[in-house]
Amino acid sequence: MDIKLFDSELKVMEVLWKEGELPAGQIARILKEETGWNRNTTYTVIKKCIEKGAVQRREPNFICSPLVTKEQVQSQETEELIDKMFDGSREDFFASFVNMISEDEARKLRNMIDKM
Repeated sequence: MDIKLFDSELKVMEVLWKEGELPAGQIARILKEETGWNRNTTYTVIKKCIEKGAVQRREPNFICSPLVTKEQVQSQETEELIDKMFDGSREDFFASFVNMISEDEARKLRNMIDKM
């Protein structure tokens, strides 16, 4: 997967990941409540997501469904962050991350790693 989603596009995707397949009009209503966007703004962003291959549009009723999972996008974004900020070094990324967590979070992470 090689889809770069901007913050506005991620807002549309979050709605679809949470709610599942929806008509564009319902996505517009949800995002109006959450962000104050008008219908035209939401439809423009949905169309950008479709052009990028992140969303599928079906007729009738402009039904939208996600073509990528949240986990796929998280993985790609994490890879980009590691490449950009840590010269591709997962060890440097992890070292930076570990310096920001509490002892309790470290304990939970240790348990997760042990289970792997």
